[in-house]
Amino acid sequence: MSKNLLQLHPATKALILLTVILLSMFSSQLMTQGILIAFTLGLAFLFGKGEEFLSTFFKATGLLVLFILLMQTYIVPNPDKQVYFAFIGFSKTGFDTSINLSLRIMAISSSVIWFFLVTKVKDIVAYLDHLKVPKAVTFVLASTILLVPEMTKLSQQIMDAQKARGIETEGNLLMRSKAFLPMIGPLVLTAIQQTDERVLTMEARGFSAPVTKTSYYLLKHSSIDWILRFACLVVLVLAFTRGGI
Repeated sequence: MSKNLLQLHPATKALILLTVILLSMFSSQLMTQGILIAFTLGLAFLFGKGEEFLSTFFKATGLLVLFILLMQTYIVPNPDKQVYFAFIGFSKTGFDTSINLSLRIMAISSSVIWFFLVTKVKDIVAYLDHLKVPKAVTFVLASTILLVPEMTKLSQQIMDAQKARGIETEGNLLMRSKAFLPMIGPLVLTAIQQTDERVLTMEARGFSAPVTKTSYYLLKHSSIDWILRFACLVVLVLAFTRGGI
């Protein structure tokens, strides 16, 4: 089941993403935000990416949500703020605002994380090529999407090499900082080298050649794609025509 869902057309997944984002942005109801988060979580498990989704979601939003909660509740001045010490005090209005804002951020970020977890980069590139997007734009977008996982993998390789040479890379914050600083140089140099190699590879494949490009990788639309797209459009129409979300 999850394998078949992963083969959905990227346009279908993008429409689901857009639907969640629009509903979250224009909704003032906490219930709606919670439903969107639960819906995205359910989709992640349905696509077989539940554990990876939860790990990425909490890493990406945990500190941000906590920061917003503390700032809006205890730091930002509000008419009902009860000062405890200096500029620090509790505000019910700030707390309500932080919950609303945090849930909206969580709903939007969860849908974005879900989209990139279940959509292959080559599918995104193939669809952009189908839309006649310039090759340079497609290449930059694909490189940007792959930047974080590639840098993470590369940094782990460098850390493993440092461990093999007897360098302490684990322990308290000070110990990790000492191990991180020597890693910056090899990480940056290796990234530049890989970029240069990628450019040479693209040129060898005729990336900048002034001819019409062809692709052997074709995307297909299934009946499930059309059903899901129709469902998304119906949800959006109903949400925006009934007078409020």
